[in-house]
Amino acid sequence: MKRSRGPAEHGTRPAPPPPLEANDRLVTGIVTAGWAVALIVVVIVRDSLPASDRWWTWTCVTGLVMGLFGLWYVPRLKRARASKAARQSAPRDNGSNTVSSTETPGRSTRS
Repeated sequence: MKRSRGPAEHGTRPAPPPPLEANDRLVTGIVTAGWAVALIVVVIVRDSLPASDRWWTWTCVTGLVMGLFGLWYVPRLKRARASKAARQSAPRDNGSNTVSSTETPGRSTRS
């Protein structure tokens, strides 16, 4: 019985799928909530932690603060990128009043 060959065996690969767009606010919010829960747990058990492991409290605080910063910053970054893309795709008016010869039908620039 013959085995059929897949695309990889022929030397060609199928085109990769387009990248998926994530909901940045949701992802950042979930991660931030995770750091908040971790901070609560570490604060509750802090008396049973050895002194050498108390740095976990500050790790959780840092993760929480960075997550809150991300919730504030990411929407502003996306708006700035969208407005920059809109400005770049908009037609530009360079302020010049000259008309090229291709824009004036029936007239030649030669004398």
